[in-house]
Amino acid sequence: MFSFLKKLTAGTPSIDVVELEVLLAQQAVRVLDVREDAEFRSGHVPGAVNIPVKRLPDRLAKLKRDKPYAVICASGARSRGAVNYLLDNGFEGAVTVSGGTSAWTRGGRPIVR
Repeated sequence: MFSFLKKLTAGTPSIDVVELEVLLAQQAVRVLDVREDAEFRSGHVPGAVNIPVKRLPDRLAKLKRDKPYAVICASGARSRGAVNYLLDNGFEGAVTVSGGTSAWTRGGRPIVR
C-alpha cells in the first residue's frame, strides 16, 4: 500500500492537511467530503467529492476503489465515523483528515466555491 498509511492500534487512521496536500499532488488519494451540501458549496478541497455522512450507506456502492480515500469534514468528527464505516466495508487505506477543512483553509490552501 502507501507509506503514509499507518495502522493505528487504537483510534481511526489519520493524516494531517500537509500530508493530504502531498498525496493530492501525487494523485495518490481521492478526497471524500462528508459535510452537508451547503457546507461543501461554501468551500471545499479541490477535487473533493461530496457525500454527506448520513447518505454514505446509500452511496457506498458508487464509490471507486482504485485509490484510498482521505475523508474530510469541517473539523474531523464526522470524517472519523465515515472512515470507520468505509474500513468496515472493505475500503482499505481510508484515513480521516485531522482538523478538516478548517485546518486546510487556516493553512492558506486553496478551496473551491
